[in-house]
Amino acid sequence: MSASKASDSPRVAYALAAFGILLLGWGSVWGLFYAPRETHMGDVQRIMYVHVPTAWNAMLVLTFAFGCALAYLLRGGWQWDARLEAAIEAGVVLSALLCAQGSTWAKPTWGVWWDWDPRLTTTAVMLFAFLGILALRQFVDDPVKRAVWSSVAVIIAYVDVPIVYFSVKWWNTLHQGLSTPETVSRAFHWPLRINAFGVLFLISGLILLRTRLARLRREAELVPPPLLSPAVPAATPGGAR
Repeated sequence: MSASKASDSPRVAYALAAFGILLLGWGSVWGLFYAPRETHMGDVQRIMYVHVPTAWNAMLVLTFAFGCALAYLLRGGWQWDARLEAAIEAGVVLSALLCAQGSTWAKPTWGVWWDWDPRLTTTAVMLFAFLGILALRQFVDDPVKRAVWSSVAVIIAYVDVPIVYFSVKWWNTLHQGLSTPETVSRAFHWPLRINAFGVLFLISGLILLRTRLARLRREAELVPPPLLSPAVPAATPGGAR
């Protein structure tokens, strides 16, 4: 296999995704059945083992999208636009899961599915901002304008990502403080870390596959239309005189 074909092969992406699924299964079983029961929240706390890794990776993926947007504007290259498209989609999926998981946790903890808490509100803004960028990409047919406009939009929308991260420090909020290995009891460390890496490997594999698909579609868009052959006059019966 040539080097170009090897780099285009999706095997690495499939391997990353499969390894991520295995880690997620391992960490989830550990968190559900072997980790100790939390003193105050009881079994409700166990959703942390998927909720917190989803939050970490959502912000990480959107940070990668921000880097791809800068790279495209500063250096050009369709590969950066393809990576940007893949990262935005992955970030939107993770952000939507984050909101759904947060609501599931909020109902037994706060008694409501949703509260306009600063952390929840800024997360919802983050989700809809990047969802809007995906919609923008669907409505712009010109590949160059689409790449430039969406890159600029990502840079603007990314302002909300650090606000989401620091919201529990900056404002008085119902949401618990930042969940890190330093703020979580040692008994909960391993399933939390394993699932965090599980989501990371899974989403990395999916981003690689989605990047490849975006690149192939971009190549098809940029292929010039075939030139029409000039019409050949029909021969007259008996030949020319």
